[in-house]
Amino acid sequence: MLENFPFYLSLIVAILLLIMLANKIKVAYPVLLVLAGLVISFIPGIPAMHIDPELIFIIFLPPLLYEAAWAISWKELWRWRRIISSFAFVVVFFTAMSVAFTANYFIPGFSLALGFLLGGIVSPPDAVSAGAILKFVKVPKRMSSILEGESLMNDASSLIIFRFALIAVATGQFIWYDAALNFGWMLIGGVGTGLLIGWVFMKAHKYLPTDANSDIVLTLVTPYIMYIAAEEMHSSGVLAVVSGGLLLANNRHLFLSSTSRLRGTNVWESLCFVLNGLVFILIGLDLPEITADLDGVSISSAIGYGVLITLVLILGRILSAYAAVVVTLIARNFITVADRRNPGYKVPFVLGWTGMRGVVSLAAALSIPVQLANGAAFPQRNLILFITFIVILLTLLVQGLTLPYLIRKYISLIWTRLYLKKNSTI
Repeated sequence: MLENFPFYLSLIVAILLLIMLANKIKVAYPVLLVLAGLVISFIPGIPAMHIDPELIFIIFLPPLLYEAAWAISWKELWRWRRIISSFAFVVVFFTAMSVAFTANYFIPGFSLALGFLLGGIVSPPDAVSAGAILKFVKVPKRMSSILEGESLMNDASSLIIFRFALIAVATGQFIWYDAALNFGWMLIGGVGTGLLIGWVFMKAHKYLPTDANSDIVLTLVTPYIMYIAAEEMHSSGVLAVVSGGLLLANNRHLFLSSTSRLRGTNVWESLCFVLNGLVFILIGLDLPEITADLDGVSISSAIGYGVLITLVLILGRILSAYAAVVVTLIARNFITVADRRNPGYKVPFVLGWTGMRGVVSLAAALSIPVQLANGAAFPQRNLILFITFIVILLTLLVQGLTLPYLIRKYISLIWTRLYLKKNSTI
């Protein structure tokens, strides 16, 4: 570990320089980091980057989810709750199911349980990638709110699918009523745990003689305690962090001073900046380990499977975006919806095109155990990792590089017309 310390330091410096370059040339930094990690991995003598799969979720997910929960507006989240919920739960399940049946049919040796495992891994779009791209272009507030809100919830739903599929692969059976009860407990227990721990920390901030430094330290440990406590109770750690983070964020002015809020924001932005950079460059650096053993599948076949799954994901999200518009246009005759206007056919396409994969997919794939409980090798583990890598790489390169063009070409023009049409009727 110690002999590789200079390499780790140089990696941090490389991440900083690459993000500066990305900002300079106006390209989303996840794209450059993944490519850079891929290039670095082929340099002779580079130390192998290996992280214990059991630590992946604990290291990266809690702080990234917690920071996202603090950044989103609760008002906007509630306003667009219907479409956010549909994309975060219904669309994720539809995507995972589509991937499961596709993998089961086209990939030899892929059981339906393994297909759902892969679907749970690659179904959630990555908020970091979309956010990095959207900062270069102006988008309507509704779109950014929907993407931010969806990113908070879809991680939980996809990881629930991932967990059940992992159990099915390990045990060879799936009992639906046990799964239904476990699913309910994961939802209720996760949200309840997050709210309870959030309330305890809110009181601690308020009544203990804290200063800005101790407030920041408390905020740093809060998401980890929420996540670990919920996981120890066999509920959803992701939902615990999200719900607890939303509670604390919505009440931040009641228990944090202005100094604590200002300094805390700077610390959290720097922390998540480093974590995001490490995750994306790890995607590229991990490729040699993944390709070392693809369970007898050739590289060309594995790439073909990755391209196929990527196409299923892209088409599934675009179709879901159009379906959401149709349902909203029908539902507006019976219930109050956030926006009754017809966005046309271009806005749903752009919303569907924002499905880049990244941090959560990588963390989930790397967390697959190397061996089953009986000591046997986990089936198709490296192939699942490789397909995940191809999905992340293709969605970042294809969708990530073309999304700014689509937004500039379609979104600003469409919303200008809608704004003029609305004002002309006043």
